[in-house]
Amino acid sequence: MDDHLSDQSYQSGPAAEVTIHPPFAKALRFWIKLGFISFGGPAGQIAIMHRELVEKNRWISDGHFLHALNFCMLLPGPEAQQLATYLGWRLHGARGGIAAGLWFVLPSVFLLFGLSWLYMAGGHLPWLAAIFYGLLAAVVAVIAEAILRIGKKALRSPALWMVAALSFVAIHFFGISFVFIILAAATAGWVGNRLYPRAFPRAGAVPSSKLFPIAEVSLPAAPRATRARSLRVILVSTVLWGLPLLALGLWLGWESTPVQQGLFFTKAAFVTFGGAYAVLPYVAQQAVENHQWLTHPQMMSGLALAETTPGPLIMVLQFVGFVGGWQHPGGLSPLGAATLGALITTWVTFIPCFLFVFLGAPHVERMGGHRRLSAAMTAITAAVVGVILNLGVHFARHALWPTGQEGRADWFIAGLAIFAFVALHRFKVGLIPVLGGCALAGFLAF
Repeated sequence: MDDHLSDQSYQSGPAAEVTIHPPFAKALRFWIKLGFISFGGPAGQIAIMHRELVEKNRWISDGHFLHALNFCMLLPGPEAQQLATYLGWRLHGARGGIAAGLWFVLPSVFLLFGLSWLYMAGGHLPWLAAIFYGLLAAVVAVIAEAILRIGKKALRSPALWMVAALSFVAIHFFGISFVFIILAAATAGWVGNRLYPRAFPRAGAVPSSKLFPIAEVSLPAAPRATRARSLRVILVSTVLWGLPLLALGLWLGWESTPVQQGLFFTKAAFVTFGGAYAVLPYVAQQAVENHQWLTHPQMMSGLALAETTPGPLIMVLQFVGFVGGWQHPGGLSPLGAATLGALITTWVTFIPCFLFVFLGAPHVERMGGHRRLSAAMTAITAAVVGVILNLGVHFARHALWPTGQEGRADWFIAGLAIFAFVALHRFKVGLIPVLGGCALAGFLAF
């Protein structure tokens, strides 16, 4: 898609420190390792990349890293995976970006596929059902903690609090689509920043010298953004996206579950501003309630499984594709349909990520400083807080009243969820120990 950046040495800083441009094979080894150790959500994944690429190896400068991070925060999709893709592209052109982006995802693809199969094939086993029962409490706690964590950063003015409240009311009481909520929030942020910049501020910018106080590294100039290059990127991405869907449509029919999943998750990939927790309400609204590919408890179990694997949390969509295919196999076997559903869901979720990065990468520094675009993203993040709150309400309702609100509340799940939330939020216990503790509690309760 663009020219390869040749290996070379360059200078940086007042001391003219020489940094060696890494060979592709050496960088590839790091991207493979990253795919297996990228636990901890986007914050942990970004921290790993900064420690390894900026502080330890000095392959990327503070300034480039910060500009790339700001750029990826503006894109729909998983920002950590897109950051890896961008940094790989910046080091070794298209092949570097493809290698970094693919290896960030591949380990979790295989791990989550195995866990999804275990969940569906072994769901009738009492001990396994008990483990997933305990994980329901962990998911409620994780979402509650995410609401507080994201809200603390996002809701920095009364106007943004109002955006969050209106987004919750819109989706919870009126069933307005997540897509329209995001568009309305972006418009409010863009226009509001022009009229009332204090009420709709841009995202806070921190100088890289304060974030990462080490010597700068100079990279070779990136390829220029040309119309021919942009058209080439769009054409290649469109062909890669469309061919599998065309083949499935001709083979299984256009109304088959895998094709419908491919089309739905393509649309989802373009509106996933704010990370995985932002897209989950949209998926729950459409995949659970409209298409009925899976249930709310199954969605919660998928989120718990995705939290236990490395890679981006958005991999929960692969679980949705797997379960949807398993439960709606058509003329295929359940495992065959589930495999197709998982593969096409993952494919159409991540192809747009590469499109966004390769298309926008030459514009990174200019886009990172766009005031109104940044303010629009701030308003979107505020709206996402309200949308995630709606998700938490839905999940908590189904976890605490599994037979409907007219039935008895599940006080065991309620108490376990409170315990897990306190562990996460107050005592900063790691996510994996909390998930493991809830799973063990569910196992022992049966």
